[in-house]
Amino acid sequence: MNPTFLQKPENGLQFHGGDLHWACANFGHDMSEWLDISTGINPYPYPITDVTTSAWQRLPSASAETAILDAAKTYYSVSKAAKICALPGTQSAIQLLPRLMPLSEVEIISPTYNEHAACWSRTGHQVREIEGIEDISWTAKIAILVHPNNPDGRKYLTQDLKALAKKLHDRGGWLIIDEAFADTDPEISLAPDVDENGPLILKSFGKFFGLAGLRLGFLIGPPPFVDRIRGELGPWAVSGIALEAGAKALADDEWITSTRSRLHNSAHRMTNLLAQSGLKIVGGTDLFCLTESENAEDLFRHLCEAAILCRMFPERPNFLRFGHPGTEKEWIRLETSLHDWTRSENSR
Repeated sequence: MNPTFLQKPENGLQFHGGDLHWACANFGHDMSEWLDISTGINPYPYPITDVTTSAWQRLPSASAETAILDAAKTYYSVSKAAKICALPGTQSAIQLLPRLMPLSEVEIISPTYNEHAACWSRTGHQVREIEGIEDISWTAKIAILVHPNNPDGRKYLTQDLKALAKKLHDRGGWLIIDEAFADTDPEISLAPDVDENGPLILKSFGKFFGLAGLRLGFLIGPPPFVDRIRGELGPWAVSGIALEAGAKALADDEWITSTRSRLHNSAHRMTNLLAQSGLKIVGGTDLFCLTESENAEDLFRHLCEAAILCRMFPERPNFLRFGHPGTEKEWIRLETSLHDWTRSENSR
């Protein structure tokens, strides 16, 4: 066996977490044996019950779309100056936005979710990855950041992002903020501050609600731009099942509050566990923790041999990102494997 986990896929796609077929091919084990903590998706998903038969049988209705948009406006505290549209996952907007913008200079705060750079580059834009908003050049028309950032959890002050959005809009561009992981820390969201200057905000439903397979997301921005996006998506862009289940989840304040608390406690437990294992904590959110180690490659291999998949980064081989186990049995399994690795490292 010769694992190739430091190489990018040869099919032109980006490397992502959650690929258990890849893990099985490189390290063996049956698919059912793997503990997948590589994605940063909430392991305590919202319970989907009582989806109506009509949601499966009929085309999605305008009233169902209105219902979920009303729920999303309230949940995300969308400003009155802004508009929101539902998406079949935020990845659809990440791929669509570069096709709607004139070719220009695009700067992306990195390291971050690699689909942003890939999609803008693929459509012919001049893409530059930079370290922070202070590095944005005067010639850039589009600036993109994930907030809080994936994988290191970096955050920025609201007033700084609002000023940047206006600066870019004044030169005919946009600030695009991917708030995929902001649900656990809603105070940092710029959704309440969107005006005619932007920014354009992407919201992921699947990560916090633990339902990534539902393929649901949202775009928030000035009404003319959101109307353009909605038109490009075409009719019935989001399934009736996603509209119905999403509207119910977004309005469930009791579940949302308890889940934020549960994830915060899990994040604290994960940070302590990884620090006790000798890993440097680089950052994170309440859905994942990013670590750094000169021995990250060995640890990744050790965990995979125990059928535990965390997230590695081929372009930054010292980084490993850990999501949360979903059960106490899974926590103990991860703790045991980390302790075994620590003992073996200390005995060298």
